Amino acid sequence: METPGSQSSLHRANLERVVRAVRMAGSLTQAEIARSTGLSAATVSNIVRELREGGTVEVTPTSAGGRRARSVSLSGDAGIVIGVDFGHTHLRVAVGNLAHQVLAEESEPLDVDASSAYGFGRAEELVERLIEATGIGRQKVIGVGLGVPGPIDVVSGTLGSTSILPGWTGINPGEEMAGRLGVPVYVDNDANLGALGELVWGSGRGVKDLAYIKVASGVGAGLVIEGQIYRGPGGTAGEIGHITLDESGPVCRCGNRGCMETFTAARYVLPLLRSSHGRDLTMERVVQLAREGDPGCRRVIADVGRHIGSGVANLCNLLNPSRVVLGGDLAEAGELVLAPIRESVSRYAIPSAARQLSVLPGALGGRAEVLGALALVLSEMGDSTLLESTLPVGSPVFT
Repeated sequence: METPGSQSSLHRANLERVVRAVRMAGSLTQAEIARSTGLSAATVSNIVRELREGGTVEVTPTSAGGRRARSVSLSGDAGIVIGVDFGHTHLRVAVGNLAHQVLAEESEPLDVDASSAYGFGRAEELVERLIEATGIGRQKVIGVGLGVPGPIDVVSGTLGSTSILPGWTGINPGEEMAGRLGVPVYVDNDANLGALGELVWGSGRGVKDLAYIKVASGVGAGLVIEGQIYRGPGGTAGEIGHITLDESGPVCRCGNRGCMETFTAARYVLPLLRSSHGRDLTMERVVQLAREGDPGCRRVIADVGRHIGSGVANLCNLLNPSRVVLGGDLAEAGELVLAPIRESVSRYAIPSAARQLSVLPGALGGRAEVLGALALVLSEMGDSTLLESTLPVGSPVFT
């Protein structure tokens, strides 16, 4: 038994602190570990040596600021994590290791709205196939991150809105997937996972406060405050699509009128162009046509950008984030949509908040959510089990 405040307890805490820093960053130099943990360079060096001898971390030569350094990452043999992203029209699965390397990834079309049972069945098959493709045994799976296109009730674990995925009413996605795969499953909505993905791998790297705006069949936001996803007590924080822009506007699926979603989401925007561009139009196609100079598509995308900017201005006034990252197909429009967003922010946000804000397109495209699902497992998994399963017998690890 370890005694609180003892040398063994302090050593254990320092081991976990180093492992946690590396786990969240993917890889760090020893100097970066010292800065992020507050430990001395000598202490970090000793801990890294111990973790390397136990097979928990790998150390490779690198350079930092023109000087030789050593990069520390979790061992590729320490375990694997799985990300599953359910979109309204697709299923995407990825397998990664603890060093933030994606080992296998695949996606397929899927009408998630139709049947939860069919969706879970397809996800299970895809997970099994990708694990087999990596050549790594199932016993190495530490956990699964699962993304769904709707808010998750933090108490019941079910979808917080039955109007978003009616075929999933009463379903607990985490329990369902855990029962099929036999490992811990962590669940969050797609916007939160997109925020995590961009924070760890994409346009959010280097900041602690950001909002990830995803515009697809619906509109949602993932909010990062001090480096952590903010979900709110009910799990519904970030429903930016239901900010009211016009009390006399179109009726939204939530029952209110004039929500931002009714002016920006694909299901409401595409009908504006179908009479002139055909009924098979998709948002991806609209973006392509706009980039090629189509005046109607350019006008619609500019209008969408201005409406999104109104919602972003509200976020600026309330939370003052330093960065907004736009995801989904709309992000591919680049400045055609980003410039109108910035214009509205400049008009409606408090000047000091607007000046500090940068608005960027997502760097990960359609992969943001599945990579965020991997990051969710990496952020939620504990360090104790990892240490105890890798450090050699005789190492000063206590339970």
